[in-house]
Amino acid sequence: MANIKSAKKRILVNNAKADRNKAIKSGVKTAVKKVNAAIEANDKAAASAALLAATSVIDKASTKGVYHKNTASRKVSRLTQAINKMA
Repeated sequence: MANIKSAKKRILVNNAKADRNKAIKSGVKTAVKKVNAAIEANDKAAASAALLAATSVIDKASTKGVYHKNTASRKVSRLTQAINKMA
């Protein structure tokens, strides 16, 4: 454990930020799973609705710095591509 006051604060702040990032990443994963579940069920309407929600969550994560903008863009692109492949 750190002895210096600023080091103790850094530990607390880093833990808080890590928890926040973990929650945001978890939300992104859940949104992506919902899109994939709709694709597996062959339900294009539900998949499109889930994609809209997932895109919003992914973009917010990117804005907050949890994901790099290219990573967020790649995630959205892959989901969109999977929906467009549906017959």
